[in-house]
Amino acid sequence: MFRTRRTGLVRRLWRSRLIPDAEGGDGSTRSSEGGPSDSNDSNPEKIPKTEYAAESRVGLCNPGLAESQELKICTYAFLKKLKEKSLDVLLEAVECKGGVPGDCVTVHQTDLQIGGQAASPQYLLCRLFRWPDLALSTQLKALCHCQSFQAPNGQPECCNPYHYSRLCSPDSPPPPYSRMSPTMGSDISPSSLANPQWCNVAYWEHRTRVGRLYPVYDPSLNIFYDLPQGTGLCLGQLPPPVRSGAAGRTRAKIGHGILLTKEADGVWAYNRSPHPVFVSSPTLEAPPRCRSPTVRRVMPGYSIKVFDYERSRDVCRCNDPTHPDGPCDPDSVRISFAKGWGPCYSRQFVTSCPCWLEILLNNHR
Repeated sequence: MFRTRRTGLVRRLWRSRLIPDAEGGDGSTRSSEGGPSDSNDSNPEKIPKTEYAAESRVGLCNPGLAESQELKICTYAFLKKLKEKSLDVLLEAVECKGGVPGDCVTVHQTDLQIGGQAASPQYLLCRLFRWPDLALSTQLKALCHCQSFQAPNGQPECCNPYHYSRLCSPDSPPPPYSRMSPTMGSDISPSSLANPQWCNVAYWEHRTRVGRLYPVYDPSLNIFYDLPQGTGLCLGQLPPPVRSGAAGRTRAKIGHGILLTKEADGVWAYNRSPHPVFVSSPTLEAPPRCRSPTVRRVMPGYSIKVFDYERSRDVCRCNDPTHPDGPCDPDSVRISFAKGWGPCYSRQFVTSCPCWLEILLNNHR
């Protein structure tokens, strides 16, 4: 039987999905981002067991035979409607797991039917290629470089699954010592994002700052370790300090790193690395305070609002030198790669983490 190139691309995409094939056919069980294959990445012995057990269930979605058949029919029917160029872009994004940002894969608003429920193309492809346990499309957030980012209603939308992140929410779930979830909304207009310097980024290994402060002018910044693709802050190019073995092992886990974005409602961080990152910010407190800072674990593929402009008005202005982490800067965010700190971890202070960032915000009004 003659097989067109388009048919071959569709078959390759179907074989690349993450959802196990109930038929035992061409799809092997693959772990999703933040699933069981990542369980050792964040040192489970230092994570509360209740949290670790909940996260380890990610990616275990195993549809029944009927649902698997329906999903296959729906996927093939949708993919065959895409242009060959769009299939190429989609396949590249899936095979490199978002390492290269890639172009948008645009489609007009289309309602698909999965299990008798209406579903968007974004939901379908994000569930197939990134999060098999994805329950609702409202858990998705378009990234800043995607045309679906605050796109007007009625405009063609992007369904490239690597142009979306998953929102951190109580459904993630957060660690027991995290007491709130950041607001999920975002209302941004291009005119609100000028290009003055809005923050500086410092990279630390334990108590040693590596390199100079990195000034940020653009609304978004990629921070990664050693990748040839894309632009941003490449940590691997910074002058090497006297590094410990722990720092070297953690640097190997940074990979794609994070995407830091200034939006109208605050500053967001998207975890692009294959391992968790840990975040602390004065505005993640409930109520905002400076002592015993909340540390949130952000799994691969998730986004979190690391600094909330509205809540920052209520943050205490604490300069108490006796504070465990030193004087509290109410306009700063700390992000550690792969290793957590705080009351539930063996590392009590962020300065004990092998590799971490300090985001120093300027006037954000």
